[in-house]
Amino acid sequence: MGNVEKNKDNLSKCICIKCPSYSFACKVKAIPESAMNILKGDIAKAEHMEGLFCAFGKSKCIEEQKGCICQDCEVYKENGLNKMYFCF
Repeated sequence: MGNVEKNKDNLSKCICIKCPSYSFACKVKAIPESAMNILKGDIAKAEHMEGLFCAFGKSKCIEEQKGCICQDCEVYKENGLNKMYFCF
């Protein structure tokens, strides 16, 4: 399994926000923290973000697996990842 860098290029390719497990409520709840991290410029220094879960780890919001689209993501493919549900 690859090591995914926390950077804006990977974030721009990330499809976590389209995932069926990532509910609308989670997306809304994540806006302030995610916006602050993006505005700071260097997301590599962020400890956690709701999104790009293959780099940042488990979601603090997602409570139920409702489907996974990781294998459709360019970040997943480019980094040789082989598991699913990074958000869990």
